[in-house]
Amino acid sequence: MKTLQRSLAAAAALLAAACGTTSYSRIEGERYFQASLDTFPVMVTKIDGESTDPHIPVQVLPGRHAITVQALPTSAQRYGEERTFELDVAPCTRYWVVAVKENRLAADFSVKVDYAEPMAGCTPPKAG
Repeated sequence: MKTLQRSLAAAAALLAAACGTTSYSRIEGERYFQASLDTFPVMVTKIDGESTDPHIPVQVLPGRHAITVQALPTSAQRYGEERTFELDVAPCTRYWVVAVKENRLAADFSVKVDYAEPMAGCTPPKAG
């Protein structure tokens, strides 16, 4: 039992140290503002042409990225439409990205950042 506790403590310390030295940002395909009736969740499927697991938030380095998202399918579609957009990712920032549609039955959509916030425990590198 003590070995397991020590292992968990060591893993937590390494994770905390890594969080303090990285400037990764996170992109999530969920709505931040739940009351917006014209926004819908998306799946982040590619970053700069590289496939991602669309079911988990994606970590990216700061800088300009081409992000591909897929909207949820409508009742007339088997798969949702995909859109690629450019995002200038700031260090240590969490982004919530959504589809904007006229209504839930529309297949066409545009993409917007629903919300962006600084990530707790992450310190961006100093300029200079």
